[in-house]
Amino acid sequence: MDKKPLSKDAAAVEHAVQRVDVDSPQYRERVYGLVRRIPSGRVMTYGQLAELLGEGYTARTVGFAMHSADEGVPWHRVINAQGACSTGRVVLPPDKQQRLLESEGVSFDARGRCDLGQYRWTPEEFAAAPDEDETTQPSLFSD
Repeated sequence: MDKKPLSKDAAAVEHAVQRVDVDSPQYRERVYGLVRRIPSGRVMTYGQLAELLGEGYTARTVGFAMHSADEGVPWHRVINAQGACSTGRVVLPPDKQQRLLESEGVSFDARGRCDLGQYRWTPEEFAAAPDEDETTQPSLFSD
């Protein structure tokens, strides 16, 4: 079966996907460099990091990179989009990430979620003045 030729846009995307090596030290270092800047008592989400890092980065690949972070990377400051820790099945003890964040002053509710409106950090160079309607992020889940 012959392959159909790709449109210019599809070809560009395919080329970009082929040249991104999530296992490369450079890929991981871009993730770690941004994570090292997260201040104590603040968090970023996997998806937020991916969006700021740009093409070739996804929430999943950022999470993959974080699994091999060394001790100099404050890995515990990266959480999921619901404001919860996602390392329970990966890190022992399972509540280690939440305890580390709590020791930095981050509060969690009974469901194990922090208020991203309060604790989410955005690097200065990416922060835009919020619109009047964008001061809080709506929850996807009912409280």
